[in-house]
Amino acid sequence: MRRRLGQALGALLLLVGAAGCSRRVPEATAAEQAVSGAPTVYVAKRIRTMDPARPIAQALAVRDGQVLAVGSREEVLAAAGPAARVVDLGDATVVPGLTDSHGHLAGLGQALAGVRLEGTTSLDEVRKRLEEAPPTAYQGDWLMGQGWDQNDWTEKRFPTVQDLGERLQSKPVVLGRVDGHALWVNGEALRRAKITQDTPNPSGGIIVRNPDGTPSGVLIDNAMDLMNGVIPPPTDAQHAARLTAALEHCARVGLTGVHDAGMDLRTFRLLQQWDKEGKLALRIYAMADGQSADREQYLKDGPFQGKLLTLRAVKLLTDGALGSRGAALHTAYSDDHGQQGLLVLTPEEYTKRVHAFIGRGFQVATHAIGDRANTLVLDTLLREMEATGKKDGRHRVEHAQVMRLEDITRLGANGFVASVQPTHATSDMPWAQDRVGPERIQGAYAWQKLKASGAVLALGSDFPVERPDVLAGLYAARTRQDPSGQPPGGWQPDQRLSGEEALEGFTVGAAYASFAEDKRGRLKPGQDADFVALSADPVDGPATDLLTAQVRLTVVAGREVFAAAGK
Repeated sequence: MRRRLGQALGALLLLVGAAGCSRRVPEATAAEQAVSGAPTVYVAKRIRTMDPARPIAQALAVRDGQVLAVGSREEVLAAAGPAARVVDLGDATVVPGLTDSHGHLAGLGQALAGVRLEGTTSLDEVRKRLEEAPPTAYQGDWLMGQGWDQNDWTEKRFPTVQDLGERLQSKPVVLGRVDGHALWVNGEALRRAKITQDTPNPSGGIIVRNPDGTPSGVLIDNAMDLMNGVIPPPTDAQHAARLTAALEHCARVGLTGVHDAGMDLRTFRLLQQWDKEGKLALRIYAMADGQSADREQYLKDGPFQGKLLTLRAVKLLTDGALGSRGAALHTAYSDDHGQQGLLVLTPEEYTKRVHAFIGRGFQVATHAIGDRANTLVLDTLLREMEATGKKDGRHRVEHAQVMRLEDITRLGANGFVASVQPTHATSDMPWAQDRVGPERIQGAYAWQKLKASGAVLALGSDFPVERPDVLAGLYAARTRQDPSGQPPGGWQPDQRLSGEEALEGFTVGAAYASFAEDKRGRLKPGQDADFVALSADPVDGPATDLLTAQVRLTVVAGREVFAAAGK
């Protein structure tokens, strides 16, 4: 976690890869693939179909956005006919379309444009990056950045206004913590937001204070709303450029789809327009933002189904993050006995919103990190399901991070989806047990225990909290190690996933979590032609190969939306 995503991309084009390492797919080729009806045959060393009837193949044919045939080269060429275009992918391994089951596209776009603070190890390094901020990092005259984590610094404390130094005090500065659950701001930002020592903590939020009661410069969870309400929004041009950059980046790292966990209405309307115009390059399963005032319009409009854009779920939050001690626990933190975390929605308000959205036909996806939050989510959903008789909603627990063992059992037994992020475990492992202690850690990041309970695992990254790099996610799922191979054997190694299970979580599990298992997740005739060609085998190849593997081709609905140079 907290490795840099890189500098803002120079070319903000949906179908263009990074200069020098990819090529643009000609528009005529994409159009021909979409409308001509002429099949394209892809041949590779290995095609992992995830279809139990034929798990391994050597070729697949695509026509009109769907898989026409899968099998040996000879079988598929015969099925495709003599007019077929043939693409030889050489020694690549082809897998079904990889979907990140929990990401934030608008947040990724902002991260790519702003000052990146992941990986900083000192306050001096933070200040240096801020002083070198690119023009794209500004909204109005506000300097925006994100990615800091005090756990990575020598002095593991929350930063303060004074830590930003004198040179940065003339303009407002707002820096998001890596988990998205805290802001670090300077004095000018506090002044413009009118946050003083007399400002009370909002419900579900904390204004961190100095000993004399003045704001220190850190706002946690719902306290961030005091600042977000005065930051000028990005212009329409900024918003479109950032979102375009985020989509292109996802295609380049091998994603054919994203489940966007809490989409604001402005972003949704823009994606609706692009989808209608045929400009959307990835499949997006949008979860309506159920926290903000946008929820009223989403409730009024109800679910939506476009070509590549679907809105069928709502994202709610019950608590904060473990790293900032905002995750709601049943008992106090092991490393801070005065803290039990925060509920960002009261149980009553959470119940009200669950009831309203289920009544409009939405799947409920709820952020729950701490064990108290997870208990609240399960209790509420089970009561609602019992009262309404609607037991097939396929509701999702986003993160399912720290859970009581009995709640893990309840999650799986009642048909809920566990939407988990493998790289969260490998990022948090240096300090997670310090937060929750040796007993509670047994139910934390417990992927095999969740599987044993009967839960379907849908895997993601929570980008931009983590990198939207699906290969890094596959590596973390298989090893539970950092890139240097630590700790030996993996952290809590009994919870590692096999290569097959990890790939399943980004394909079959993601499709199931979005009600698309009849269309996607496997490569077999009649399913959507979404697939990715990789330079390494993510199942049987050494896990370490995933650290240097390359995405050679990303195909969505039969269209090549990213192709590496010389593929």
